[in-house]
Amino acid sequence: MLVPSKLGLAGGVIWALCMFVTTIISIHTGYAELFLQTMQGVYPGYSISWGGSIVGLIYGFFDVFIGLYLLAWFYNKLI
Repeated sequence: MLVPSKLGLAGGVIWALCMFVTTIISIHTGYAELFLQTMQGVYPGYSISWGGSIVGLIYGFFDVFIGLYLLAWFYNKLI
């Protein structure tokens, strides 16, 4: 049986850190700029900037936390 809160927390932290680190790297090198421009359309207020890295961190955490929490919850209802 999956624990929804633990799965959501683990995935949320990983995705939040990925958004944060990728944004910081992109500021300095231009790496993953096309991907991050796509994320600008997904996360309102996000931009490839220092402030945007914080916004991406917050949006990324809650986005994946909720998604994985619901996925684990539905999975547990099916088994």
